[in-house]
Amino acid sequence: MAKRLSSQLFVNRLSSFTNNEQLKRLFSPFGDVTEARIVVDRITQRPKGFGFVTYKSDVEAQKALKAMNGRMVDGRLIFVEVAVNQKQEEDTKS
Repeated sequence: MAKRLSSQLFVNRLSSFTNNEQLKRLFSPFGDVTEARIVVDRITQRPKGFGFVTYKSDVEAQKALKAMNGRMVDGRLIFVEVAVNQKQEEDTKS
């Protein structure tokens, strides 16, 4: 089965100083970002170093993926990949 495209990207190895607004601004040149969210620890409220960026279309997400994967941001080499939610994972297993 072919891997389904997604409009949501997983962004890893972000600086602990990056916030939601900066993440959105960083990915906005590639399309219409509907959500940019940094994941934070529930107890300490500190960023975990990864987040998600959602675009209106799959095409925009793919453009951002190609442009941003392996790029230096705030002194850190970030990695970007298509986000896989649990429903997509279950569909590919069956």
